[in-house]
Amino acid sequence: MFTQTSYSGTSTEQYNLLGKQLDALLTGESNQTANLSNASALLNQFLERINWVGFYLMENGELVLGPFQGLPACVRIKVGRGVCGTAVAEKKTMLIDNVHEFPGHIACDAASQSEIVIPLIKDGEVIGVLDIDSPELRRFSKEDQAGLEHFTEVLMKHL
Repeated sequence: MFTQTSYSGTSTEQYNLLGKQLDALLTGESNQTANLSNASALLNQFLERINWVGFYLMENGELVLGPFQGLPACVRIKVGRGVCGTAVAEKKTMLIDNVHEFPGHIACDAASQSEIVIPLIKDGEVIGVLDIDSPELRRFSKEDQAGLEHFTEVLMKHL
């Protein structure tokens, strides 16, 4: 296991290193809660200018709060509601520059201005989402999206 507190190189190189760190961190561990906890902690260490990072997991047809780093959060989100629920319904990443312009946005933290949500898909079914909020407008780029989608692909090998 290895972690690093500073990253250099291009955004792609940094995200590739992050994926390798995640894989090393989770190899040999099968507990989902432990793996999601370490994944959220690793992202919290890696990402700058965020105020919340964590997971919501599908349970009985709705998203339920899972491991996270940040302030207390909404516990249940219906599929199709808010950014997280929409990511599940559409089975696609939601990159939102300004959450206040997103119809039906759920404001768990009033400081959040932008958000990215990546669905966790296993065997064609959404099992949860990775949700990251920032107090800055337009915080997340297409490069972040590609890097975080790669991160979730690595993560899914361990869930």
